[in-house]
Amino acid sequence: MKRNPVIPFALIAIIGILTIIVISFVGIGQRDDIQQAEEGGGEQAEESQEGETTDDPEAIYEANCANCHGGDLSGGMGPDLTQVGSKLSKDEIQNIIINGKGQMPPGLATESEAQVLAEWLAEKK
Repeated sequence: MKRNPVIPFALIAIIGILTIIVISFVGIGQRDDIQQAEEGGGEQAEESQEGETTDDPEAIYEANCANCHGGDLSGGMGPDLTQVGSKLSKDEIQNIIINGKGQMPPGLATESEAQVLAEWLAEKK
């Protein structure tokens, strides 16, 4: 019995075309969701996130500082901050957060975030 070699290739082509059609419809739905999030939901999420971080020093620290200073302030790439309040004043800490020092780059936090962070870190003695 002789088999036709075209049939397996035709089946693969049909399955491939159907897969492309299904993926296209899924992508269209995702595109609409992304556009809706950017138009309305995205702005609200950004505003609420900004509002939360400016009042909560731990959230600011986690977002901006923990990568280098460690989640528990114990240091890592950056220095240990567990007792930074006994070495530096609030103003000195705020100045370092805003302007940077050594390997720490400037501008990792806004001025209001830097003030909240500096008050919080100055209490670490």
